[in-house]
Amino acid sequence: MAAIPNPPLSPGVGARRKGSKALPKLPLSAFSPPNSGVSESFPLPPSPSTVHPDRVVDVSVRAPISEWKKQVSGTLEGRVRAIVVKASESELEGLESQASEAGVAILAVSIPFSLESGVLPSIPSTKYPVTLSTSYTSTSDAAVTALRAALKAGHTVDIDVQGSGDETWEKLEDLLTRATADEAVPGTIILSNILPPPHDLELPIVKLLTHQTYQSYQSHIATLSFFQKVFLSFLPPTWNAPTPPTPPPGQEATAATKEKREWKRRIKMYVGPAVEAFGFERIIFGSAPSVTSQAPSSAGDWYEIARESFAELGVDQEGVDAVFGGNASRAYAALT
Repeated sequence: MAAIPNPPLSPGVGARRKGSKALPKLPLSAFSPPNSGVSESFPLPPSPSTVHPDRVVDVSVRAPISEWKKQVSGTLEGRVRAIVVKASESELEGLESQASEAGVAILAVSIPFSLESGVLPSIPSTKYPVTLSTSYTSTSDAAVTALRAALKAGHTVDIDVQGSGDETWEKLEDLLTRATADEAVPGTIILSNILPPPHDLELPIVKLLTHQTYQSYQSHIATLSFFQKVFLSFLPPTWNAPTPPTPPPGQEATAATKEKREWKRRIKMYVGPAVEAFGFERIIFGSAPSVTSQAPSSAGDWYEIARESFAELGVDQEGVDAVFGGNASRAYAALT
C-alpha cells in the first residue's frame, strides 16, 4: 500500500518555524521592582542620585587646567583623581604647577596630531606620558599610514570623529581595518564625538527610535566593537545646545531641569547600544566636548548628567567605577 504523503505546510509556516525563535530583549527597567511597597521581598535599587564612582579620571581636559577647575562643581568636586590634558606644545610649560593647584594628578598629556600628514609628530620632552589627539573627516592612504605608525609606536590616539551618516561610519571602519590589518599593534584608539553622536534635538524621541540615523548608529557601534583596541570616550554631545545645569538640592523644578531630563532620555538611548556592544570595560569619561562643538559645557554639569544616565540604566557600582575611572587608568596603563 502506497504511503500517504504528508500534507504540505501552509504558506509561510515552514519559514516561521526554522531555527530557534528570537527572544525579545527586555529593557533594564523591566527588572526594577514594582511600586507596590514590597521592598522587603524585592529591595529597591539605589537611587541614581546616590550612585557615584569611587574616583573619577577625566580624559578630556583642555589646557589651562585652571579653567577646567572652575567648572568642577557640585558632586564632582573632590572626586577627580587624575586627568588627561589636551594641550599644544607651547601650553605644556606650567602644567605641573597648574595640576598641583587644582589638586589632581596628570595621567597623560595629549598633543595635536594630523592624520593627513602621513607621519608621526615629534614628541616633546615632558615628565608626563604623551598621547596623540586628531580629528577625522575621511580616509586616505596618508591617514592609514599615520595611524598605523602611531599604533605600532605604542601611542594612545584620540580620534575626534567629525561628520555623521552611513558614509562617515563606513569610512571610519575602513580606516581602522586598514590601520590595524598587520600584526597586533600595542597602541590604543579612543573614539570621541560618537557617544553620544551629533544629533538634532528638534527630532522627537518617538521618531528617533525608528529614524535611519539611530538605526545606523546601532549597527555601526556594534561593528566598531569588534576592534579590540578601540575605546569610546563618553563626552558632552555636539547637540548645538549648552549642557543643562543641575539645580541645587531642594530647588524647585525649572526649565533647565526639564531639559536635563530630556537630555538623559536621549543619552540613554545611545548609551544602551554602546554598553551592549563594548561592555563597561571600554567606555571612558571625559568632560570637554568635541572641538566642533560651539555650545558651552561645564565639567560639573556634564558629570551629573553622564553619571545619572548610567545609574538610571541599572548599571551596578562596578560598572560605574569602571566607566568613570578604572577604564581610563587601564587604557593609558601602557604609557606609565
